[in-house]
Amino acid sequence: MVTAGDFKNGITFEMDGNVFQVIEFQHVKPGKGAAFVRTKMKNVISGAVIERSFSPTDKFESAFIERKDMQYSYNDGELYYFMDMETYDTTPLNADVLPDSFKFVKEEMMCKLVSYKGKVFSVEPPTFVDLEVVKTDPGFAGNTATNTLKPATLETGAEIKVPLFISEGEVIKIDTRSGEYLSRSSK
Repeated sequence: MVTAGDFKNGITFEMDGNVFQVIEFQHVKPGKGAAFVRTKMKNVISGAVIERSFSPTDKFESAFIERKDMQYSYNDGELYYFMDMETYDTTPLNADVLPDSFKFVKEEMMCKLVSYKGKVFSVEPPTFVDLEVVKTDPGFAGNTATNTLKPATLETGAEIKVPLFISEGEVIKIDTRSGEYLSRSSK
């Protein structure tokens, strides 16, 4: 159990059948009246952020969010399969739990499966990935301007904007959080 008076940034707790994580908190002791805890919290499963005030004595059940490294194996229609590299167990997931940034993940990449009470509700892809450009307009010698971009299709099928000097067959580094080109890959 955790009380509102014990809130700290990052604590997860269960309230009204949902799991919340404390983003910000402030203990308020007004001149008149009882003290309270002003809290900004995020619904871990839906991502919604809400603000609410609690009495410091309000009690909540602690919630443990598990993050487990698993390898993306393959997809079969709407199901995506992930393998635990220690036990070799596979976990099938529906496409609806995958974030938009999953379009940058290819087979055999490690991802974090985020679950609560054994139910996976999100997948965190690697922050940076190296992918090959399979389709783009040709690059020209001398086109080194980095502020001019052109569309490119990557080996996973994702489309991003890349600088003019990038050509087909090159491997580039991408930030999966923003979907932006970072640099040519050193691999």
